[in-house]
Amino acid sequence: MESTLIFPLSPLIRITLLSLYIALTAPLPFLSRATASPIPPTLLWVGISIGFVALYAVLTERVILDDQGIQVTYPLWVKRFFRKGWSLPWSHVKELKPRTTGQGGLVYYFLSQDGKAYLLPMRVAGFAQLVRQVQAKTGIDTTDVYPLAQPWMYLALLVSTFLLLLVDAWTITTALTLGSLN
Repeated sequence: MESTLIFPLSPLIRITLLSLYIALTAPLPFLSRATASPIPPTLLWVGISIGFVALYAVLTERVILDDQGIQVTYPLWVKRFFRKGWSLPWSHVKELKPRTTGQGGLVYYFLSQDGKAYLLPMRVAGFAQLVRQVQAKTGIDTTDVYPLAQPWMYLALLVSTFLLLLVDAWTITTALTLGSLN
């Protein structure tokens, strides 16, 4: 009997990144109007909306493990416009190779028999279970494999984002007040 496990992106990560995007971009159209910027607020709203959809698309990633292999997949609308995803049969996995990121973190890549590299998804809910399953399916020792960022880091970023949203509310209110004075 085949067992299939699905690992969606962590809700904490999804909420944090979407909230941060909103906090960083929402004041821009209001500030554009208040400062009489040459860039119209409508154009900014269109750009912000497109960016939000693109970010949301990336955050719909799911990892599916079954007896045949691992695959990173996205909903059909995402595959069509943004990201395709990938799949790798367990029999083609040669090793799991660590690589240092530019910021000094550590990520892991599956190396296939034909030399291609596939990034091990590290931002999924249930990462520890995913890693245990990879070890069980491939025989590769994963005891030293940890997620790139710990949940407390995203929680700290989420708290900071909510503080930024409070500043945004003040900024938008001020921009609207200045806009009505002009």
